[in-house]
Amino acid sequence: MTSRAALLVLADGRFPAGGHAHSGGAEAAVKAGRITDAASLAAFCRGRLHTSGLTAAALAAAAALGHDPYALDAAADARTPSPALRAAGRKLGRQMMRAARATWPCPELDALAAAFPRGAHQPVVLGVAARSAGLGPEDAAHCVAYETVSGPATATVRLLSLDPFQATAVLARLAPAMDRVAEEAAAAARQGIDALPAASAPLLDITAEQHASWPVRLFAS
Repeated sequence: MTSRAALLVLADGRFPAGGHAHSGGAEAAVKAGRITDAASLAAFCRGRLHTSGLTAAALAAAAALGHDPYALDAAADARTPSPALRAAGRKLGRQMMRAARATWPCPELDALAAAFPRGAHQPVVLGVAARSAGLGPEDAAHCVAYETVSGPATATVRLLSLDPFQATAVLARLAPAMDRVAEEAAAAARQGIDALPAASAPLLDITAEQHASWPVRLFAS
């Protein structure tokens, strides 16, 4: 039975999974002038949600369903052409693993941690953690969909001194889109690994590589 409280814990921005150190591409977008206010933040988040967000949400849903996490990690690698984003995904996965094992210890998480000492991809770890917490694929997909947009929104508040009320309003208005993406991701996950979406965002990949080379930056990615 799904625990609503467990879902709130996993989706809470204060869950110590390391996401606060990552902007989800927002830092590079701010510097390039693609995010300048609440309206452009909303456009950036919507685009991220329907591309890399959908892909990550489906991976997490598949892991929550119990699909082979090793095959899912390989699928995540294939869907992440940017070396910088692959490294960030594994770093976030390693931090998520530490938090999840302390919160919902289980043999599945232990086995995944042993198999990937440098970190499995974060959506895969999140999905296994959701399964350990008694959550289902829709729950895992909703967590990923939300963090896909909440990370850039929170980062933009810091980067632009954007009014936090405006940033929160952006997230609230994206709620229906988040629901649809989570439903689509969970439906794809039920069809198997080969049916998982591979939506791409080439500009995010390009700017991630540029961002990784900056000598000074506020966020890790």
